[in-house]
Amino acid sequence: MTFGQKFWQINWLLIVLLIVLAFIGCAMLYSAGDASWDPWAKRHLTRFSVGLLLMIFVAVIDIRIWLRHAYTLYFIILALLIAVEVIGVISGGAQRWVNLGIVQLQPSEIMKISLVLALAKFFHSVSLEEIGRPRLLIVPLLLVSAPVILVLRQPDLGTAIILIMTAGVIFFLAGVRAWKFGVLIGTILVSLPFAWAMLHSYQKNRILTFLDPESDPLGSGYHIMQSKIALGSGGVFGKGFLEGTQSHLNFLPEKQTDFIFTMLAEEFGMIGGLLLLLVYTLILIYCFAIALRVHNQFGRLVTLGIGGTFFFYIFINIAMVMGLLPVVGIPLPMVSYGGTAMLSILIGFGFIICSYVHRDIRVGRHGNANLD
Repeated sequence: MTFGQKFWQINWLLIVLLIVLAFIGCAMLYSAGDASWDPWAKRHLTRFSVGLLLMIFVAVIDIRIWLRHAYTLYFIILALLIAVEVIGVISGGAQRWVNLGIVQLQPSEIMKISLVLALAKFFHSVSLEEIGRPRLLIVPLLLVSAPVILVLRQPDLGTAIILIMTAGVIFFLAGVRAWKFGVLIGTILVSLPFAWAMLHSYQKNRILTFLDPESDPLGSGYHIMQSKIALGSGGVFGKGFLEGTQSHLNFLPEKQTDFIFTMLAEEFGMIGGLLLLLVYTLILIYCFAIALRVHNQFGRLVTLGIGGTFFFYIFINIAMVMGLLPVVGIPLPMVSYGGTAMLSILIGFGFIICSYVHRDIRVGRHGNANLD
């Protein structure tokens, strides 16, 4: 298949939906900047343009090449996570970025994609009978554990949770039996007291605030209390674009990142929030539909794994700003301000579109392939 043929095989409607999300994000960041393109909206559009080109580049590369180099990409990002430990840039009390000269990169965001590729490659290479052997799961569990431990040390509990949940989706789809998940969940429950002792004080405060946000409304509970006020004040139709009082009077913290959905709901109301959720739902449906059409296990697992990551972003962020989950610092995909997060999401969708473009390629367990 030539480059031109691959280019026209790209699912352009999916890309249109991503563009819609990016422009919603641009509009909200314009509002967050008090009707100014600076400091967030202009950069948001620039990063989206770069990410869009990267997405198309990833999409047209033969999927067998990505399968062949999945482990290489994983270990490169793992090395960057280790570099964060040694020479990482500290910002906001967390050490999550590494300075590459041209840009500051957050490797944990890219690890969400590279982990999916590595796990998809592993489970692609084994049979369903082999997956039933507990010993076989040692390698994929190590693939998950290494980045999770490094991310927790930054500390970044939200990203660690998404890595674990995404890995769980891939394990389940690959055919790992339910009783093994039961053993894992039981182990986690037993270890909760030890995990609580290892949490940082601010992480404990977030959990306690989640359980009782009114206990410290001017301190640790301030974020979620202001978020709930803004959500409620938006009503059904909202106060209007650029008219949100909680956000524009600076009562709402982190309005350009973690709490951007709250600002959208205040300005456009419940209707605006539901329309955004509709766009997200259509994208997730496309991911599922693409997975059904892909004829190789690697492409299916990559598509559903990255789709699962995208869903967890949405679910955790919106549940967080509504007070249904503790505040863990997860951005709203394609809408919140953030360079590495947007690029990693777009690259992830590049792999989903790549799976669709090469959907008729059947790849054997040992890498041999043929076209239908």
